[in-house]
Amino acid sequence: AMADPSSFASPACCLTRHLHLRCRADFGARALRGTAALTVRAEREALRCLVLDTRDVQVFKVTVNGQDAQFAFGEKHSFKGTPLEITFPNELTRGQEAIVEISFESSPQSSALQWFTPEQTSGKKHPFLFSQCQATHCRAIFPCQDTPAVKLTYYAEISVPKELMALMSANRDGEAPDPEDSTHKIYRFSQNVPIPCYLFALVVGALESRKIGPRTLVWAEKELVDKSAYEFSEAEAMLKTAEDLAGPYVWGQYDLLVLPPSFPYGGMENPCLTFVTPTLLVSIAVIKVIAHEISHSWTGNLVTNKTWEHFWLNEGHTVYLERRIGGRLFGEQFRHFQALGGWRELQNTINTLGDKNPVTNLVINLDEVDPDVAYSSVPYEKGFALLFYLEQLLGGPDIFIGFLKAYVQQFAYKSIVTEDWKKFLYSYFKDKVDILDRVDWNSWFHAPGMPPVKPTYDMTLSNACVALSQRWIQAKESDLGSFSSADLKEMSSHQLIEFLALLLLEAPLPLSHVQRMQEVYDFNAVNNSEIRFRWLRLCIRSKWEEAIPLALKMATDQGRMKFTRPLFRDLYSFDKSRDLAVKTFLEHRASMHPVTSMLVGKDLKQDQ
Repeated sequence: AMADPSSFASPACCLTRHLHLRCRADFGARALRGTAALTVRAEREALRCLVLDTRDVQVFKVTVNGQDAQFAFGEKHSFKGTPLEITFPNELTRGQEAIVEISFESSPQSSALQWFTPEQTSGKKHPFLFSQCQATHCRAIFPCQDTPAVKLTYYAEISVPKELMALMSANRDGEAPDPEDSTHKIYRFSQNVPIPCYLFALVVGALESRKIGPRTLVWAEKELVDKSAYEFSEAEAMLKTAEDLAGPYVWGQYDLLVLPPSFPYGGMENPCLTFVTPTLLVSIAVIKVIAHEISHSWTGNLVTNKTWEHFWLNEGHTVYLERRIGGRLFGEQFRHFQALGGWRELQNTINTLGDKNPVTNLVINLDEVDPDVAYSSVPYEKGFALLFYLEQLLGGPDIFIGFLKAYVQQFAYKSIVTEDWKKFLYSYFKDKVDILDRVDWNSWFHAPGMPPVKPTYDMTLSNACVALSQRWIQAKESDLGSFSSADLKEMSSHQLIEFLALLLLEAPLPLSHVQRMQEVYDFNAVNNSEIRFRWLRLCIRSKWEEAIPLALKMATDQGRMKFTRPLFRDLYSFDKSRDLAVKTFLEHRASMHPVTSMLVGKDLKQDQ
């Protein structure tokens, strides 16, 4: 089996099947401490040891089937962490199971956890904690085989201060007073569908819920829960559409959780409990992000990339499904409009990363590369472009969705690599092998830069965006009087975002142009985060000094990396704001999410 370059574990020798986690959240010490009991199965004869991933985790004691076992830490790696080697008291024969119980404590600096003081929350009264394990951060909570090649079920008992609520990527299984501490209570959780470690998730806070569908509660702090329930009311309709496209939803509950603004992603597809950013509450991207996270219930969570080098299998298929849901809800022209927007987003990313950069390959090599550093829109949008191109090549959307449904059925509960996907594609379309053989697979998978072929896009909804952006690009000083607020009258918010995105692909506009744009369109007054983000980037790139405080505010008021990193990068590139950008980052660093602060630090050349 192919080894996972991002993990020390050897699943070919020994597989984790189940986890029983008992731990308590200590807000004073900013630590999770307790025991992780791993049920492991020997995959070969005479197995004497087990290697687990850890990062900044203390281990106090290990037992195997109740007997004390010896353990030792290996050498620390810059980003992979430190391997933990456990020696079994008695060797295991192939197929034999054992329970390896580890007493552990996470570090206050754990890259998986963000701890908030009460002042950093909406309610200002209670502390808050959330985890983000994708891609390789579960090892920073407890020792585990932290590779997506391994799937396990789990049961958890989490002790938290009794005024708080705990939630996990699992179904809720009751609560009880903590017999050891009258100020705490214990929440229990059960996940009976095997999942990779990166889908392990925990949140603790003063959370309330609203029921918005037969299998859906929305969870948030009290201040946001009603607004959230309103914004996410389409969830059940989207779930039904997704089931129609991809097959039955196997996870039971589908809840949504709104996190504090520093959450680094738009959403995270934790099973039974999607995590989302509060920036969605002032965004039209609600439908897009929720459709995306719902789609992961099939592609990613059921069929999983075996290593992060094949991340496009998770994300390309999920974007494809997300856009199919959008097409069902808003029509095929809208799906094509979103697809073309994705192609332009890919162009934007490749402009930033460079078209010879190996991280722009669809299948990447992660030997000695941190998956967080390699993360970009490429697996999403190059992956989608390949599937969209194949859809057009093989007979259209109805035919291609048949393949997608069969693919999910074939590989459900498994972890696979690109070759498995390609073999299945060839066997499903065995009557069209001649067409498939014309695809330049090597360039699609292994060449950097833009794909070898551009799919065909219906331009109906894009034409207005292209026309208006071209007017601004070609305008001379003397033409600026020809623009007026009427230019935007017929345009949807989706089209406004696309208009700004098109301008960002070009050389910066003259300062007089963006000043005139503010006069006629008043983009500064727009709260929609997707529009505001692109508008502020446009201003900074045209060197408009008045936009500097607005851009810094957006970069620090929330921590979604899609917004925060490019804003900080643009501010750093502008000589008038560089020093202030660095100073602001250093002031906010301590309260930022650990992964965001690491990546922005690299962008601003502040990484020690």
